[in-house]
Amino acid sequence: MNEDALPASANIRVDKWLWYARFFKSRSLAAKMVQSRKLRLNSIIQPKASTAVKADDILTFAQDRVIRVIKIRDIGVRRGPAPEAQKLYEDLAPPEKSKPVVEPGKGPVAQRDPGSGRPTKADRRALDKLRSKPEEEM
Repeated sequence: MNEDALPASANIRVDKWLWYARFFKSRSLAAKMVQSRKLRLNSIIQPKASTAVKADDILTFAQDRVIRVIKIRDIGVRRGPAPEAQKLYEDLAPPEKSKPVVEPGKGPVAQRDPGSGRPTKADRRALDKLRSKPEEEM
């Protein structure tokens, strides 16, 4: 069967679909992730990269430090550009709260309680004076 003539209800390998949808740079990276048992298809862990997926399936997997929850809209026919790949799925994960970016050296100065952390010069002198006293005076 010619890949260009796939009907919308056809199945495709999960590693191939993840590559088509540009979640992974290569198909072998997608296959390794599936084989490491880190992908769920409709809440069931899938151990094989040859597992077939179809439209309306839900995939859950980790990508970097983010858990992705993806609903497959279409299986696609090729690995095209990013805008075309984004039409293959719907992201169901809640949007992440972005942290404000602080340039190094520009952030607020950390406050420290007196007595915590490294001793001051006055503290060091007091310790030296205490240690230098003969034991009989104590």
